[in-house]
Amino acid sequence: MSATARAEAARPLRADARRNRDALLEAASAAFAENGVDTSLEDVAKRAGVGIGTLYRHFPTRDALIEAAYRRGVEQLCEAADDLRATHPGDEALELWMQRFVGYVATKRGLAGALKLGDGDHAELFAYVHDRIDTAVGALLEAAAATDRVRSDVEPVLLMRALSGICLVGDSAEQQVPRLVALLMDGLRFGAPDKATAANTTAANTTAANTASR
Repeated sequence: MSATARAEAARPLRADARRNRDALLEAASAAFAENGVDTSLEDVAKRAGVGIGTLYRHFPTRDALIEAAYRRGVEQLCEAADDLRATHPGDEALELWMQRFVGYVATKRGLAGALKLGDGDHAELFAYVHDRIDTAVGALLEAAAATDRVRSDVEPVLLMRALSGICLVGDSAEQQVPRLVALLMDGLRFGAPDKATAANTTAANTTAANTASR
């Protein structure tokens, strides 16, 4: 985390200042997705309904705004994992989140790259992001495995590598991405210890054994 981000996080904000900051981050995320990280900051302020001076009070540099937008997007992505686990069966929650993840990457692709190329040291931020996503994915995989419809031997890092590969698909094949995620989900289901299937198999074997012993 940069010194600017630490100072911003440590300083309590009034309700109106918090609303302005949230509006700026929402506007910046939309502008970056549409026009890239070099988008006009004046346009960001206009979208948020505030003056450019308000933007610079919250985010003194473009890099600070990019960092905050990137962090906010990742936090929303991880919070979505918790919401999906609370409202869907584990395997469905996992698939829905994977679809959301690749959609997120498609719109936020340039943010991490811009931070890596910038002047600041963002090692702490990237470590934080890695830990948040690893924790969220681990919880999703655990919930999915508990349904016995998804295999339990998949580590979060392996799933994220597979998803990252899907995210590398070019714009010309973008409409294939949901299908690729569905195929990955099929792979996660393959070999899962489905209790219903196992119970039916056991019953069939027992019946066959009893018949043979007569």
